[in-house]
Amino acid sequence: MEKFKLTNDLDAVLHPMAGYSSVTVGIWARVGSRHEAPAENGASHFLEHLLFKGTARRSCEELKRLVEGVGGTFNAFTGEEATCFYVKMPFARHLPLALDVLSDMVTGSRLPPEEVEKERNVILEEIKMYRDIPAAHVDELFQALVFPDHPLGRFIAGTPETIAGLSRETLSDYWDRHYRTGSLVACVAGDFRVEAARELVGNYLAAVKPGPRPVFEAVRPAADRPDFSLLEKETEQAHFCLGGRGCSDDNPHRWPLSVLSVILGGNMSSRLFVEVREKRGLAYQISAGHHTFRDAGIFTVDAGTSPGTLKEALRVILAELARVRDELVPEEELTRARDYVTGQFQMHLEGTAEYMNFLGGQLATRDRIRPPEEIIARIAAVTAEDVRRAAAAVFTGANLRLAVIGPPGSTAGLRELVSL
Repeated sequence: MEKFKLTNDLDAVLHPMAGYSSVTVGIWARVGSRHEAPAENGASHFLEHLLFKGTARRSCEELKRLVEGVGGTFNAFTGEEATCFYVKMPFARHLPLALDVLSDMVTGSRLPPEEVEKERNVILEEIKMYRDIPAAHVDELFQALVFPDHPLGRFIAGTPETIAGLSRETLSDYWDRHYRTGSLVACVAGDFRVEAARELVGNYLAAVKPGPRPVFEAVRPAADRPDFSLLEKETEQAHFCLGGRGCSDDNPHRWPLSVLSVILGGNMSSRLFVEVREKRGLAYQISAGHHTFRDAGIFTVDAGTSPGTLKEALRVILAELARVRDELVPEEELTRARDYVTGQFQMHLEGTAEYMNFLGGQLATRDRIRPPEEIIARIAAVTAEDVRRAAAAVFTGANLRLAVIGPPGSTAGLRELVSL
């Protein structure tokens, strides 16, 4: 791996992968939904869509044909802290083309007025789609509970009201402010020669305008009380998300919480899967997870159950949270969980696109890259006491948050039930 800065101060990282034929190029912008003012909510995601709609040099169809015509794929995604545009090509000889297309998109897009209006409608339909999927929408409601009145608590895609209010001029200004050298990160992973790739990246991104890194509002201390979001809607199941604030990447609890998420709900041998699904048949799907941000984190337990069994499912889950908080995890169970986290992590890095995401995402959002060996060592060092301490920090009554989407009457009495 080679990490360096271009002459215009733009960050780049190259990772040659011997034995692979493909190459993946990503251009990251250090801007996401948490960088948006309230009236701009959804601008990062809106702009991600628009940068595919044609540049001063190429139409939207030409961009697609150039990549797909040689067997490549390209896409983009927006998160709370970054936006990424990427191209995966089947052979290293297409690396110049991948960089040409991506650099053209992020620096030379036209944002055609007619496309802005078309894409506005597309995004409004996207928002409606997610609101019609309770298992997805309940996670958005939960995050708003965990980070109330804060950008991290807003929906990444925005709301119908904010999307309707984003003009082409507003989006163009947002693009001009945030897609500068202090924001962009280039990442290449796959089969290539480092010297040639370094030169190509420098040539194609030399025209990026200088500018600072985008800033965001720091996370505020959480309210010292449980909170609830109970949305009644005609659904067959009651979908819920239970949890609270976790920790940031640099917190000592970070790796114990990763192991804890597997112990509770990371696979089919996890405690919640066994207790809620296998023993009691209360849910088809149940999972636990921990997601980190730069200065915060979020721990979740997600499931869907019949309205009549919602309270029973929550009681079982709360009992398991209390147990892992108060009792040490047996060594055999801990070893299985650590090995699972390590194994999943190693398998996740078996492709060039996955490695690009691993390296570029760290550099874009954390300003450093932890190598796989360090991460594996940190996971291996997690002890049963580390897990218990991390659980004790997260699973407190004051930190509890519960979001539920279910049919009328299904949420009655939940406030009194949920406690630790």
